[in-house]
Amino acid sequence: MDHHHITHNLTLDLVRATENTALAAGRWMGLGNREEADRVATLAMREWLNVIHMDGTVAVSERPRLGRETVLNAGSKLGSGDSDSPAMDILVDAVDGVGLLVEGQPGAISAVCAIPQGHLWKPQRASYMEKIVVNRAVGDALVPECLDAPAAWTLALIARVVGKSVRDLVVFVLDRPRHHSLIHDIRQAGARALVHHDGDVAGALLAASPQSKVDVLMGVGGFSEGVLAACAVRAMGGAMLGRMTPVDVEEEKALQDQGFDVHQIHTQREIVNTDQIYFAATGVTDGMLLDGVTFRGNWAETHSLVIRGETGIRRMIHTEHAIDG
Repeated sequence: MDHHHITHNLTLDLVRATENTALAAGRWMGLGNREEADRVATLAMREWLNVIHMDGTVAVSERPRLGRETVLNAGSKLGSGDSDSPAMDILVDAVDGVGLLVEGQPGAISAVCAIPQGHLWKPQRASYMEKIVVNRAVGDALVPECLDAPAAWTLALIARVVGKSVRDLVVFVLDRPRHHSLIHDIRQAGARALVHHDGDVAGALLAASPQSKVDVLMGVGGFSEGVLAACAVRAMGGAMLGRMTPVDVEEEKALQDQGFDVHQIHTQREIVNTDQIYFAATGVTDGMLLDGVTFRGNWAETHSLVIRGETGIRRMIHTEHAIDG
């Protein structure tokens, strides 16, 4: 399928959306109201994405997992929709780590990615994805067998490649009951488990960044977050393995009926098969990846990361915003 080659750097448009979403969401930091914080952030993200010159469609969403409608469900239209605007698949997480935000905890970010339509693996009924993420130094050594191998085997492989002892590896894992045995295995292998309450996309970005203290992300997280992470990982030159994890027989059958093999392991290059990737993320609360929003009377500060896959360029953007009090 032929697509118009996009020369405009969409990341600088997308980061305005994540910045303003972070500003809206930041007002809910520590207030404990998860539903309202999520609602405000989602509406802000939609509002700012709708002014971008593109014909965008949300590719996958959290709906299969959350079981409820939002304005950013899969199939929702975004962008100006002008006749000459490029057709884009949009992956969006208004706040990755809403629980962290409303509890005043570090690590919440706002993230969005755009790629030309026709280049994305996007099962609509998938809820969860099992995954491993590493940076570019380890990428060539990450083989599909790693996803089924004991954690100790995979960690030993990573340690050999990066020239560390296993005991010096840091592994990002979500704090979920399904990960209790994984966390035990990581610790038994001698590595250090960095257990986070939330923040699946941020964890993948940390694992994919060569400058990060995180060496690898392991475990099961949301499917839509996994696809969004795969785009960022590819744009950063990192590597990822992912596989759908159906929640029950009904979901598995629905995916098989759509022609998807739930047992197949995909790399980041199979999840998104183009380098025309435009990714932006802004910190909402302070974290290992990005500083969060700081409000100073009629001013606010944000810190963002933007990545363009074609060039491999990553920019860190510190912005001051004039705001109403």
